Amino acid sequence: MTEEKNIVINRKARHEYDIVDSLEAGIVLAGSEVKSMRAGRANLSDAYAWVARGEVWLNGMHVSPYKEATDQNHDPLRERKLLLHSSEIKKLARRVEEKGFTLIPLRLYFKNNRVKVELGLARGKRQYDKKHAIAQRDAKRDMEREQKKFKYKL
Repeated sequence: MTEEKNIVINRKARHEYDIVDSLEAGIVLAGSEVKSMRAGRANLSDAYAWVARGEVWLNGMHVSPYKEATDQNHDPLRERKLLLHSSEIKKLARRVEEKGFTLIPLRLYFKNNRVKVELGLARGKRQYDKKHAIAQRDAKRDMEREQKKFKYKL
């Protein structure tokens, strides 16, 4: 049985993008970055990934410096290499070249004491799509509230 523990979830990604597909990737980190992530000090809100020269890179993820580390701490905003099989990288490269697709990190989590990234193949939403999604969520919430009220009246 594999144990997963979320470090950080990119909530903004599901609002800003329509997620078409997702996959799990490993990530190359320094020791102080892992310790900082165990303390929950990471941020994915402005992060994105891209394919270059047969490798996938993650940019914009902020990992706060670990206080107890030496004076040679890691750079909080450095580019980090993602670990995927070459067939997965080729498939992602083809999909990203299509118009409107991008790679967005959806969440960071520990799986068997290793840090993993859930990458989402996403297409940007238009403003009216975002408003429509909010309206649907509000309507669903109102329906559930009414059903709960009706249930207790019986």
